[in-house]
Amino acid sequence: MRHVIDQAAAWQSSGVRFAMATVVRTWGSAPHGPGASMLVSEGGRIVGSVSGGCVEAAVCAIAEEVLAGAAPTVESWGVADGDAFAAGLTCGGTIEVLIREVGPDVPLGRIAAGLAAGVPVALVTPVDGGGGLAVGGGKVTGTLGAPERDRAAALAAEGMLGRAVSGLVTSGNVDGGGAECAPGQRLLVQSFAPRPQLLIFGAAEFARPLAGIGAVLGHRVTVCDARPAFAVAERFPGADEVVTDRPDRWFRAHEGRVDAATAVCVLTHDDRFDVPVLALALRSRAGYVGAMGSRRTHADRLVRLREAGASEREIARLDSPIGLDLGGRGAEETALSIMAGIIAARRGGSGLPLAGLTGSVHRT
Repeated sequence: MRHVIDQAAAWQSSGVRFAMATVVRTWGSAPHGPGASMLVSEGGRIVGSVSGGCVEAAVCAIAEEVLAGAAPTVESWGVADGDAFAAGLTCGGTIEVLIREVGPDVPLGRIAAGLAAGVPVALVTPVDGGGGLAVGGGKVTGTLGAPERDRAAALAAEGMLGRAVSGLVTSGNVDGGGAECAPGQRLLVQSFAPRPQLLIFGAAEFARPLAGIGAVLGHRVTVCDARPAFAVAERFPGADEVVTDRPDRWFRAHEGRVDAATAVCVLTHDDRFDVPVLALALRSRAGYVGAMGSRRTHADRLVRLREAGASEREIARLDSPIGLDLGGRGAEETALSIMAGIIAARRGGSGLPLAGLTGSVHRT
């Protein structure tokens, strides 16, 4: 979504008229969840997606009507609709999309700045009105037309931003007020949380494509290695930072920024470096901790972790040998298997072929 917001902010600042289509609700199997957006400029340029290609043509047609003067609208597409097959949504789900022109009163600049700085921020759009708010960090930018509406909307948005959730919410009363406090307004809240971190310890050849794949998937990538000859920024163009330091020392100094969205990958394959940083990572808030090595290496590493004081509960968190069984070879395919394992762990996926599973393809 960052590239969509950046483009929207750029168009807005340069005076380009455009419409934004945003998923507000989904049912069943839907490629994108609430908050996913697509832009359609007056000149016909398209950025982003709301359905993975299923209904983009229909969305574009409505966006063109909105830019020609039609009112903002909420449209639904699903397999039960008579026009569903023609629209292309044949994957079994239903999506509801808000399509409206974005004017200069929508604070996209602050949203883009928040994304660039890694600061949590939410864009609040009234479904049945104009204007917009940027909410986050106790600060509100923009307006929905009246102070009481802004206060009610900000309270509703802060609750969703705190859970990193996007979608519809109905604002309530504020300060115990009555009708003048504008309760009951339907709002679309798009929550933008900081990029999840991918911490790679060990600047081995496997780390190079892993950093690139992690960056493409929206992670803030750090590569750390104690060996100056390996920790060279030019080898990792996808990384946000490449540092020369002992992994455990760097981790201890930066543990405050580790959270449940952080994935730690230890690739050094050297117990002198692996065990100290793994002991720290396993007792940290990191949501994923994995280590490279053979099964024999893994068994020996467990012994060393216990000697270092790691509890059985902490050791149970370790994903090792790291990665999913894709049958791949080489650095690139190994990196793909590692990143696939991280995504499966984060999203609760099984890692099994979809063809052998039942139920919805797209998890809720």
